[in-house]
Amino acid sequence: MNKKQKKNLIRIIIASVLLIILHFLPITGWIRFIGYLIPYLVVGYDVVLKAGKGIRNRQPFDEYFLMAVATIGAMALAIYEDGDYTEAIAVMLFYQIGEWFQSYAVGKSRRNISDLMNICPDYANIEVENGQLQQVDPDDVEIGSIIVVQPGEKIPIDGIVIDGTSSLDTAALTGESVPRDVKVDDEVISGCINLNGLLKIKTTREFGESTASKIMELIEDASSRKSHSENFITKFARVYTPAVVYAAMALAILPPVILYFTTNEITFGTWLYRALTFLVISCPCALVVSIPLSFFAGIGSASTQGILVKGSNYLEILSKTKTVVFDKTGTLTQGVFEVTAIHPSELDARELLHLAAHVERYSKHPIAMSLKHAYGDEADNCSVENIEEIAGHGIKATVNGHIVHVGNAKMMDSIGADWHDCSTHIGTVVHVALDGKYQGHIVISDIIKAHSSEAIQALKRCGVNQTIMLTGDTKKVADYVSDALHIDQVYSELLPQDKVSKVESFLSQKKNPYDILAFVGDGINDAPVLSRADIGVAMGALGSDAAIEAADIVLMDDDPLKLATAIRISKKCLRIVKENTWFAIGIKLLCLLLGAVGIANMWAAIFADVGVMIIAVLNAMRCMFISKYH
Repeated sequence: MNKKQKKNLIRIIIASVLLIILHFLPITGWIRFIGYLIPYLVVGYDVVLKAGKGIRNRQPFDEYFLMAVATIGAMALAIYEDGDYTEAIAVMLFYQIGEWFQSYAVGKSRRNISDLMNICPDYANIEVENGQLQQVDPDDVEIGSIIVVQPGEKIPIDGIVIDGTSSLDTAALTGESVPRDVKVDDEVISGCINLNGLLKIKTTREFGESTASKIMELIEDASSRKSHSENFITKFARVYTPAVVYAAMALAILPPVILYFTTNEITFGTWLYRALTFLVISCPCALVVSIPLSFFAGIGSASTQGILVKGSNYLEILSKTKTVVFDKTGTLTQGVFEVTAIHPSELDARELLHLAAHVERYSKHPIAMSLKHAYGDEADNCSVENIEEIAGHGIKATVNGHIVHVGNAKMMDSIGADWHDCSTHIGTVVHVALDGKYQGHIVISDIIKAHSSEAIQALKRCGVNQTIMLTGDTKKVADYVSDALHIDQVYSELLPQDKVSKVESFLSQKKNPYDILAFVGDGINDAPVLSRADIGVAMGALGSDAAIEAADIVLMDDDPLKLATAIRISKKCLRIVKENTWFAIGIKLLCLLLGAVGIANMWAAIFADVGVMIIAVLNAMRCMFISKYH
């Protein structure tokens, strides 16, 4: 509990003790009134002040106004009738108990998110003279600087390890407890905790552009994006609250006036009591509190599992997902390619690999990285010039004065090279042509992720009707992956713009406009499709600014099974929202009817307001406890 929660709990306890003591004291008249006024002010002074502030600002119709009018009116009625002030104080007391439960629930779910917000350290270590370390503000560290991260410290800025080995705790970012081992030349991101070895890191970004800073901005912005349910309740409360105030006034005035003129019976006190009961019952606390809390708790629960949701609106529509479209490389497969076969035509295998590796020298594509890794010797005297990347085809360059094309079959067709496919290996085939003449091909294979098959099955259990895979890879490779994972549809050999066209086609073919289509991609190339889908999910987006910016939901590691976990969280969250809505409205309508005819008294009103709110808040807290699929 924080200080405010402790203070409010102490107020509740003091008021309760005073109320019990006063019940047994033989005091009457104004002394009794003053005695009961003390616990009322102890527990309710802030509500009365907030109600007065609302009236002063000409925005009186809120829960504080309803509570203040109802309790002050009940106190006045007690003076007029029998001096029993217990009901008035009980209304305020139980209201504050309900508020305390709500504050505790919000604080608990907020702590889930604040744990993630603590991923940014306050300093970075810079090595100065004599090997001494100086702590500086991370904002002052420029790109290319060398920072030192000692065991137990958080990495403040993204960079590349230039010295040392260690294990990193990535739980705050990914939700996974297994440490990640890093060594020289490995990329590391801010927010991870260095567990053992000393690391020297060359920074590749400024602090404000680092992964941890981007994630913090994302979380801070999430609360501003409200769901349809939250917006509805906000609008509903604006109309509902003044309506019940006017209805209570009518209940206090019209029936006794009519009875007086028809029967000469004076019943103003009875109908005023019913009107005050009506006000307490009508307070929309349960809805106004529990629905935002449900979404807030759901987002907090997701964040602890490495799933960042940019707003409750995205959490809401995710529950309606019926079609999931996947990118292949890096999403369903590891994106870690290895050369598995070299089939030369005229050159020998080593020379064929040599040409391909040098043409791909400056590319960061996973296929290029695998070629360079397989060759491993860039320290020769080859001259590589005029490098030109042709989207969806490959790369063209001049190597030692000869024009070399390295790419797919489309590239070979475009230059008229007589290529042939690989009949013995499944994988991505990289063709090589020298001065327009075909020289052979290299087969590079990717590995399906461990949880990809389980993820597809889990999505089906979550209500997803159709799974689709889009890839720029060959039909043979795409069909192999699709069959292994039991994906419903697969489209291969697509250019980046073709993926956007396909998603737009799927969206236009939807039979029900409320069925949501989600696209799951893993990086910068998928940003246009992530933006175009009903909901974009960035997979393994650590360090990928474009994916984080374009996506609505970010899975902080590369586990596709977490998409099913995110959908489960959203479905449970929406189910709890509906439960609370129908429960709160149903109980209130019943008690309002009973209160209007005099059957429900102030104690029933307390249950209809505070009791329903506490039950709804406790139900909303269930959103914080959703287990992983594995």
